Amino acid sequence: MLKETRKKLTPVQQEYHQFVKGREPKRPILKNCLCAFFIGGAICLLGQLISTFYIHFFGFNEKTAGDPTVATLIFISVLLTGFGVYDHIAQVAGAGTIIPVTGFANAISSAAIEHRSEGYVLGVGGNMFKLAGSVIVFGVFSAFVISTIKVIIKSLGGF
Repeated sequence: MLKETRKKLTPVQQEYHQFVKGREPKRPILKNCLCAFFIGGAICLLGQLISTFYIHFFGFNEKTAGDPTVATLIFISVLLTGFGVYDHIAQVAGAGTIIPVTGFANAISSAAIEHRSEGYVLGVGGNMFKLAGSVIVFGVFSAFVISTIKVIIKSLGGF
């Protein structure tokens, strides 16, 4: 708790906060970090294996194998979310499942599943794009800022 907030508390409230802080369960930070690292790495490894599969069996090159690899990862993520498996993986892996493609697909599909009882347009579509809209807006804005910086640097003689 911040010191400014603590000053406003009465002595009884401060004592209670100390009591609660002493009873809080300790978080296994190292274990959580290792689980996130290894499960996130396993998801990335799966993506690399899928990409290699497309390169060797379908004649894609490294550049063109990216699109079907991303589509396959999205499909697997949505399928696992639909069956409720992705949530169990996320409970163990924590931040390791927030790899951009699979984590975003999970977030969108779980929003769609959660609100399907409200109808397809207002329930599924509306709630699915509440999340997607902000991601798209910030993605476009970030791309604009980065490209503006690149143009300025290029015009000054860099790169």
